[in-house]
Amino acid sequence: MLLTLSLAAPAAAQTQPPAREQQQRQVLLPSNPNEAVPEARVAVGVATYLRFDAPLDRASVEVEGRPARFRWVEVGERLIAVEPSVDLDAEEKLVVRVRYRDGASPTVATLVLVTHPTLVDKEVEVVRRPRTVEALEAALAEKEKALAALQATSGPAGLVFSGRLNLEGVQARLMVNVPTGTQSGLKVQGGEGYRAGTWALAVVRVRNLPGQKPWAPGQARLTRPNGTPVKVRSVDMDRALLGSGEEGLVVLETEAPFWDAGEILRLELLDKSGTRRLSLPEVKL
Repeated sequence: MLLTLSLAAPAAAQTQPPAREQQQRQVLLPSNPNEAVPEARVAVGVATYLRFDAPLDRASVEVEGRPARFRWVEVGERLIAVEPSVDLDAEEKLVVRVRYRDGASPTVATLVLVTHPTLVDKEVEVVRRPRTVEALEAALAEKEKALAALQATSGPAGLVFSGRLNLEGVQARLMVNVPTGTQSGLKVQGGEGYRAGTWALAVVRVRNLPGQKPWAPGQARLTRPNGTPVKVRSVDMDRALLGSGEEGLVVLETEAPFWDAGEILRLELLDKSGTRRLSLPEVKL
């Protein structure tokens, strides 16, 4: 029995992973595709934290070899943590790729994970190369050009340039029989309708009653009396959320009007959860 134990002990010792020096360091992302991709050194039994200098698009994270080669992978706002279940082979490189949320260059961070015989990275700070003055000036000129184009197509002149305002003009009217009661803690304070050749707008002033949770429109449904739906192009509000006791303007844009100007439509506004509904049964656009 003693002989058996003495023979087993060296065998168990040989299965232990080699001791590696744990390091913390910084890597710089390349500014062009011809530069080498930075490496992060990982090892079995050690969690490696990749810390980024800007928020990440968490849904875009790609880790090559996951889940076969990793015990776990965690993704945070600015962090990717990995712990491999085995050491990687000498020539093995696993790619980690993630997109930044801010859209700055480079928009995507790419690293490769490797295993080093004596070193392992406990923390790696991933940073982007500071942009040169020339690059910043070029980006500023591009933004100014885009802003000038946007300003040229906005306002009344922009409506003419886009064809959204023509000889048919715009008709405006008050909504018919605005509901006087409360619905889901909301109250309609008034509304107007606008109609042009290629679009129509429903404008509704909504009050979120005191004591109610914040509210915002998630979707809108507009239907004719015979049940035919009217396509809604967009639903916007003049603020992100209506707090308790606050009022706001909700603006609904439709497709080109195919219904008669005097026709009464039914409008429903719902929040994103679909639980707080505001119904306006008599709307003219």
